[in-house]
Amino acid sequence: MPTTNDLKNGMTLNIDGNLMNVVEFQHVKPGKGGAFVRTKLKNVRTGRVLDKTFRAAEPVEVAILEKRAMQYLYRDETGFHFMDTETYEQSAVDADAVGEAASWMVDGSIPYVTFYEGNAIGVELPASVELAVAETEPGIKGDRVSGATKPATVETGSVVQVPLFVETGDRIKVDTRSGAYLTRVQ
Repeated sequence: MPTTNDLKNGMTLNIDGNLMNVVEFQHVKPGKGGAFVRTKLKNVRTGRVLDKTFRAAEPVEVAILEKRAMQYLYRDETGFHFMDTETYEQSAVDADAVGEAASWMVDGSIPYVTFYEGNAIGVELPASVELAVAETEPGIKGDRVSGATKPATVETGSVVQVPLFVETGDRIKVDTRSGAYLTRVQ
């Protein structure tokens, strides 16, 4: 069984039935007393971050997570439905597990779905996605102030601040982590 001496950033631990990602850790050897490991852990389900201190060489339970590329099909009252691209098996994922990723998913996109003990616990999108602008105000000629933006509604229903030259029907690239406009796609 792994111990606190084996911790790495990004590792997922099962602590008291909660899945926790190791955000950062630090081995401390004080002048007096035994060594310990100070960690910052993020709850996978809730996103809350907590600080926890372990004794050095204390055994910890590492959670084995499985990530699969799955195609997003549709959403209904039972949740979001995905299809495994290799086995064509379909799975329903709760809206809570999808979280913020729902703002940037379109039918046919292929995010990674994370499973723990056969249950979907999260959806991971690429760093950026291409989306069509469904609606935005037209840019007025001569109103070309450097850095000026306007709101645009994309095909998923999310609102993104875009430069004035972006028009309805354009395809844009959006950062999925921050929701920021990156570039217009031809």
